[in-house]
Formats: sequence, structure tokens, C-alpha cells
Amino acid sequence: MSDGPSILLESARTYLARGYAVIPVPARKKIPVLKGWTDLRLADPALPQHVNGTGSIGVLLGEPSGWLVDVDLDCEEAVALAPAFLPPTGAKSGRPGKPSSHWWYVCEGAKTRKHQDPATKKMIVELRSTGAQTVVGPSMHPSGEPYDPLEGEPAVVDVEALGAAVTALANAVIEQRHGCKERPRSQPTALGTRTFLADDAVLRRAVAYLDRIPPAISGSGGHGQTYAAATAMVHGFGLDPETAFGLLLDRYNPRCQPPWSEKELRHKVRDAASKPHDRPHGWLRDAEKPEDMGGVDLSGFDPERRRAAGERPRSERPPDPGSFPDHLLRVPGFIEQVVAHNLATATRPQPVLALAAGICLQAVLAARKVRDERGNRTNVYCVGVAPSGAGKDNARKVNKNILFAADMVEHEGNEDLASDAGLITAVEVEPAILFQIDEFGRFLRTIGDPKKAPHLFNVLTALMKLYSSADTVFRGKAYADKKRNKVVDQPCVSVYGTTVPEHFFESLTADSLSDGFIARLLVFESADTPARQRAKATGVPEPLKQAAEWWGSFKPGGNLAPEHPQPIVVEATPEAGAVFDALAAMVDAELGKPDEAGRSLWARAEEKACRLALIYACSANAPKPVIDEDAARWACDLSSYLTRRMLYIAHEWVADGVFDARQKRVVRVVRKAGGKISRSELCRKTQWLTQRERQEVIDNLLETQQLRQEEESSATRPRVWYVLA
Repeated sequence: MSDGPSILLESARTYLARGYAVIPVPARKKIPVLKGWTDLRLADPALPQHVNGTGSIGVLLGEPSGWLVDVDLDCEEAVALAPAFLPPTGAKSGRPGKPSSHWWYVCEGAKTRKHQDPATKKMIVELRSTGAQTVVGPSMHPSGEPYDPLEGEPAVVDVEALGAAVTALANAVIEQRHGCKERPRSQPTALGTRTFLADDAVLRRAVAYLDRIPPAISGSGGHGQTYAAATAMVHGFGLDPETAFGLLLDRYNPRCQPPWSEKELRHKVRDAASKPHDRPHGWLRDAEKPEDMGGVDLSGFDPERRRAAGERPRSERPPDPGSFPDHLLRVPGFIEQVVAHNLATATRPQPVLALAAGICLQAVLAARKVRDERGNRTNVYCVGVAPSGAGKDNARKVNKNILFAADMVEHEGNEDLASDAGLITAVEVEPAILFQIDEFGRFLRTIGDPKKAPHLFNVLTALMKLYSSADTVFRGKAYADKKRNKVVDQPCVSVYGTTVPEHFFESLTADSLSDGFIARLLVFESADTPARQRAKATGVPEPLKQAAEWWGSFKPGGNLAPEHPQPIVVEATPEAGAVFDALAAMVDAELGKPDEAGRSLWARAEEKACRLALIYACSANAPKPVIDEDAARWACDLSSYLTRRMLYIAHEWVADGVFDARQKRVVRVVRKAGGKISRSELCRKTQWLTQRERQEVIDNLLETQQLRQEEESSATRPRVWYVLA
């Protein structure tokens, strides 16, 4: 250590003060030599004896240091891919020649795991825990470079999530190096590998058929041709995607002009494998020698051929129900007063967001205290969507201030959810709770992708379970330690999130639609940025404070209500029942349609209407709430409108694959330009695409009749325009 014993000793004391067990390591070495170092626990008085300026400092990992663990990235690929797989953390270190090669976490119960390259046997990434140590700054690496000191706060993560993230990272490096993970030699050869038996009849027939498919020529429908070839392999011959990719790469791609990159070819195989087709799976495999045909039949696959046959391959675009209806903005009583106070104090008044926040506030005030005849409770998940700088913050502040003024601040949860365990703990402490989350779109993108944040992925599952557990008992994860098991009777969790449109819409995926989480959301959009007003900051009006206090003092069920609530039943009038029946009939008709996204969204429409009607009744008449025809009609109209709007958004944003995502984004560019755009302007606004990618997207949009091309004469060459069909 070149800087002397004082700096080394001071650093060791700093690590010790943070709860990290330190050990001596020989100078410019990585491995301790002291006998029994794994059991060494140095206290401050003993540090000068062991840390004297002639060596380095190591930190014991795992249990001795409060479950501090180190994810050691041993290769350049792992360092580059780590941000896409590992949970974010505030503590990273390395050295000048290998920056950010150590990611630090606190992970209780973690065990050391090593991941090696199956071919070279060299280390890729290592999760170090109990029984291991890592040398830290200001020590010196054997190369003479200084180690970074261990600074910052390590993120607290779940043991299973971190283990899965490290494994996924290692697999990604292996796939990047070798194409796919190496298969153990003891396993028999199968269609899922790139090695085939010479006498495999299905593969021979598939190769013969593939050789007859015309190659893709750039600018001449190349995407459709390659997509057809991929579909013939995965659907026609029933090959797994990896086998289909291998055949296309080896036999088809060399004939294409220019050849596709491996990444592009994989995308096309995945797209082909994920989409349904008219013919039965394996129809070419089961046909009588399709390779003996004079030509190949791609009429069931190729978009151009299907169009020539009079078919319309593109899906019908759901109608846009338009901006938020004005007649749905008024909910009499408490919510109306909250909205009025919100708009009066906002720099940029947002009636739609004020309504959404008011609904959530009334929902948490009446939580666990009322239910309808069918058992529905007031818990709702609302999202306020508005452009940046359009005044999204005021609604959350109003809710916070009203709860504080009524001495009910415990009913507002934390503004950030770090893990599902933290979420459940908060609900256990206060089962009637409202979480107000800013940047909700970014939050959804993070928790919805296990690769980006495995430790947050389970938050999504917990929120879904809590949503459906308001009328029953919620049970959390089962642990061997019974003290850690969470049981909550009738939790009533509401969420109000705010976000900008792009972040929220980009977070939508086919999985999030099909698993039902998006279907549980009530998404309130305000597309405008209202004019600024000179609003005065005022306290919570006394009527609002008193109304909130009334709900706080209302405790049906007696002394055991906080643990085991007995909510009052809010009855519905016969007229209200008829309105609900009409909505149910419409929902049944929508569920009979084949659209998967539509089914998942409509499946929750009636349930959401019932909850909204209950909230309306509580707002209109807190002492004696009744779900009358007005409440039912408002709730059903709102639920129906929000469902139709989400169907339109899903069609515009949710993609079946990378290529489909590019198409939808280009269509949005054209639509934003007024439905017509010149080729030069489209190129300028789609610089995120390569020239080839852009042309393939345009070709396919023309083939599928989503765009049409027009030419305008000029003095030089004709000007090309693209118009939405």
C-alpha cells in the first residue's frame, strides 16, 4: 500500500463502522493467507496489529458482514450486459482497467455461486457470499492499479431474485459467445439443437422446401418473404424456433440480398413463432412430400399473396372513444368538493386527474368500512396520465394534505415500493392504505421486467393478489420462520399513480395485458397542458376536513374492526341493478370475440363499475350511502369508456415483436404528422432506424394496407408521400 499505514487503517475502521468484517490480505494479492481467515472477526482495537500498511484489505462477505454480497463480473461481456440483468444498486466498484466490475448488495441467505464458460471453463460471473471475501480499496491490484473503495449503499434484494438475475446474466454471455447454451454431451440430439441426425426425414423435407423459397431482395418485399420462410419452418413443419433459425441461417440467408444479420433473423423467427395462422400447425410436415411440388405454397403466410387473394391480414383498429367525457367529471358530495379544492389551488388545473385522485381518496377513507351486496370493496388502482409539466403533482398533494389535516396520515403509504416484502409489511401495518406513486410508467416498466429488476418483479404479483383479496384473507409468502409469514384480513389497497403518456404506454406489453394487471387499472388521460393560473396556496377547507374526519371516526364492527372488519352493506336499487345488467350483457358480447387483449380488459369492466358505484354512493351520502341509478350509470359509463380507450391504446402501442414495435412506432409518427408525411420527413423523424430497417417497415405497412404511397410531381424527381390508410 503506497499511501502509508494511516490511510489503510482508517479505511479498515470505516468499513468496520459500516458493519463489514475486514481481514488482512498480502500486498498486491487477491487471496488471504492467514490461517482460519474465514472465522476471523477483528474488532477496532485489534486492527492496528493486522492492518499495518504492508498489505491490503479484504471484506468478508455474507453473514459476517450483515449479508453483504458481491457480484463479481469477470469478463467484458458481463460488465457490458450487467445493467440489463442485475438489480440497480448504489454500491459499485472496480479499478481503472475494469470499472464497475463489482456490484454490491445486501442479500440475506445468499450462497456463493460461480458461472463459467462451458467451453473455456473461464469464469464469467460469480456471486460471492459467506465463506468468500473481496479485496477493496485503497488496496492495490496485482497489476499495480488501485481498487476503488467500497462506497455507496448496497441495494437490499431478495435471494431468489438475485440468484436468478446472475444466472440470466451468465446465460446471456454464453449465448452471445456461442449462440446458445452448450448442451451436455450425455443428452440425445434433438430438434431443439443445431446438430441434426443425417436421416431425419422431417428436416430433410424442410430443407428441400426452404431451398425452393425465393430469397429476400431489399426493396422488393424482403421482410414478407423472409417472414413467410420462417413461418413455413415453425408452423408448416412444426420446428422449434432454434432449429428453424439454424436452417434459415445456413440455407436461406446466404441467398438473400443483402443477407440478414443473425439478430434480425432471430427476430423474424420469433415473430413468426408467436403469431397465429390459418392452417393447422405442422400441415407441411404432415403433407405428402411437399418438397416434390413444382413450387412452394406460401398463400397462408405471405402478406402480399394474401392481399392478392382478397384477404385483409391486418387486424381491425378499435375506434378511439375520444377525450374524457365531461358528464363523467362530476361525482356529488365529497369527491366534488375535493375536485373543486384541487382545481382552485392548482397552477395548471387538471379536472380529469383531480377526479382520479378524488376517487382514490374516497376509496381509502371508506376502505374496510363498506361493501356492496356482491362483496365488492372500494379498492381501486387509478393512473393519471398527462404530459410533462402539465400539473400532475397537485392532485397527490391535495390527497396528502387532506389525510394529514384529518389526522389520518397513516393511511398514505410510501411513495416508492422497494420490494414485495416492503409492500406487504406496509399493508400489514395499515390494511386500509393508499399508495401515491409518481413516474408510474417507469415503475411499471421496471417491475414488469424480471431482467431489469428481479427484486421488484414480485411487486406486480403482490399488487394483483391484494386487488382481489379485499373481501377475503390475504396470505403472503410461506417461510420456514413462522414469524415472517404475513396474514391480513380484508386488506383494502388503493393506488394513485401519475405518469407521462410515453412512459406509461411504452410499459404496456402483451404479457401485462394477458396476465390481468393492466385490466385492473383505471387510466385517466389528460392530453392537454392547461393554461397557467395564479393560484393561492390555502389550507384544507373545513368541510373537507370534517368529512374526512367523519370517515376516520366511523368504525363499524366494534373493537375488533381494525383486525377483522365487518363492513356495512350498501344496497343497490332495482334501477341500478338494471344498469349493471345492461353492462354485463355488453361485456358478455365482447368476451365472445377472439381478441385476447379485449377479453382480458373487458373481463374486469363490470367489477370495476361495481367498485366505482360504491365509491360514488359513499361520496354522495356518507351517513346513508345507496347505490342508485345515477351511481350505477356513472360507474358503468366510466368503466366502459376507460376500457374502450385502453383497447385503442393497446392496439397502438402493444407489439407482437421487435418488427411489429417498429411498425407501430412509424404509424404513430405518420399519425402525429396529421396522417400524411413526406418520405424525407419520415426519414428525419425515424433516425433510430437503419435505412434497411426503415425500408422493410415501410414495405410491410404498404403490403398490409396500413399505409399507401402517393407521388407528387416536381421539377426534378417526384416527391414521395406516405398516407395512413
